[in-house]
Parts: sequence; C-alpha cells; structure tokens
Amino acid sequence: MDEVTPLDTPSESQAGFGDSTNLFGVVDRDRVHGLNLTVPEDAKELIKSWDMRENTSKFVDSGVDDQLIINVPFTQNVRVKSVLLKLGRGELSPQRLRLYVNRPSGVGFDEAESIKPHLDIALLQGQDTVSEYPLRVTAFSNVFSMSLFFVGFCLLPTVTFSTNI
Repeated sequence: MDEVTPLDTPSESQAGFGDSTNLFGVVDRDRVHGLNLTVPEDAKELIKSWDMRENTSKFVDSGVDDQLIINVPFTQNVRVKSVLLKLGRGELSPQRLRLYVNRPSGVGFDEAESIKPHLDIALLQGQDTVSEYPLRVTAFSNVFSMSLFFVGFCLLPTVTFSTNI
C-alpha cells in the first residue's frame, strides 16, 4: 500500500503553504538539526514555507569549516520531487550538495564521508533567486528523513522541499 503524502490528502493544515506540493507542513521542524553551524538551533529556520522561500533574513554559516549538514525529518513518509535552494553568492555559496535519505538519526560527517549519497549535485553558482534541483522521484519516494550535506560553502539562506505531482 502506498504511503499517504500531503499531495494525496490535501487538508486545511496545508493552507498558506502556497504550492500544494510543498512539504513544509510535514517537516518535523522541532527535530531539524544541523552540524557545523555557528548557531546550531538556526537549522530549523532554513526550512521555509513556499511564500517565504525568497526571504534571506535567516541564514546559517559554518563556524568550523566549509562543510555543513542539515538533517530534516518528516512527520510522515513523503515523495520528494525536488529541493529548492537559495544560496549565497560567489565564494559564499556551496559547491556541492550530497543527499542521504532515511537515516533515522540523520547523517554525521564520518558517515557522510564513508557511505555513498543517494545523489551528489553540483550546485549552480551566482544565482540570486531560488533554484530548483529536480530529483529522481523513484529514488526519493517513501522518504521519512533527508540529510543535506553541503560542501565548500559559508552561507546558505533557504531550503524548500516539494513533492511529486
């Protein structure tokens, strides 16, 4: 039996999230956490609703080096069609994003370096708007958590997820 996704069961709880395929309403924001952040608690502020996706008032940077991980659990299993990112500019933006899914406690740096990611993406540089990075839906269906491992960056203001139509 297929898992229920926000797309399958639209509800009033999704009102105000803009695009009906946006997963903001099923991100477990209280459990979102980041590694290598100057202020670790700011990780949950990166996950933004559709209407706030261009807002850069909240961002994070690494207080340690040019790598950081954001672990994003969902409150139910979902299909992820794409990840939307608004990155810093020039040398302040990450060069690569490695995605890992369904790791119950998220991914740490040792694990991220030792296991193969589900997807390794070269990120667009010099963008000043949100960019959509499409995913293979078959590889990102039935997802209960996603870890985003950013490499070579200093600033990352916005992360938004969308699901398959």
